[in-house]
Amino acid sequence: MIDVILPCLDEAAALPWVLTHMPDGYRPIVADNGSADGSPGIARAYGAEVTDARPRGFGAACHAGLLAARSDIVCVMDADASLDPRELPRVADPVRDGRADLVLGRRVPATRTAWPAHARLANRALAARLRRRTGAGLHDLGPMRAFRRTRLLDLDLTDRRFGYPLEMVIRAAAEGWRIAEAEVTYLPRTGRSKVTGTVRGTARAITDMRRVLAGAPEPAGSLLAGAWLETGCVRPRTASDVGERAARCTGEGWPR
Repeated sequence: MIDVILPCLDEAAALPWVLTHMPDGYRPIVADNGSADGSPGIARAYGAEVTDARPRGFGAACHAGLLAARSDIVCVMDADASLDPRELPRVADPVRDGRADLVLGRRVPATRTAWPAHARLANRALAARLRRRTGAGLHDLGPMRAFRRTRLLDLDLTDRRFGYPLEMVIRAAAEGWRIAEAEVTYLPRTGRSKVTGTVRGTARAITDMRRVLAGAPEPAGSLLAGAWLETGCVRPRTASDVGERAARCTGEGWPR
């Protein structure tokens, strides 16, 4: 069994679809961040475990879910129906098989409206800075992720806001984790996003992430803990052959 943490703030409209599409062997844990729309009751009605995740903050919700999780391998994904739970094995299998320590879902928009331009540009800029800082060959700070629970707890992440996903990658890279990507479909979310739905929300997330970057440790060792996962292709890389191997493995990739 793999626990799936679903950080949740007022996702009553999306939760039924998300929870009914959870694949066999994956147990949803809804980390409720103070919803006022009945999300906890809906989650329980659809068989999910619910844990209180206050004070409010994305990182606070993720951390509360992590503390509630019991499985060896844990996944995190948004609860807004922008990601298909049926694609969770794409990020979990490489961790289960020992091919990677942390896998992020690289989002491929299903439609032009799935990923607003301002949010995509901000994500691209932050990913580029993260590559330069850590050496991890990532192109998306994807919200669908997989890792081993005890190892993530050992990283002792401290951010409880929107900097949490970035801190996870930075600290994992500093510890020499093998970090990988796998393509996942990005769907138009149900309801309005707290982050990408507005320029203000995106700016707030960028501010949190820049704060994390400012205090980021340097990566450990010379091995680039990065790989591109596509149709089973996993290739750890050194900084000198990132572009060559990424192109050989997957072609030029999807337009950004």
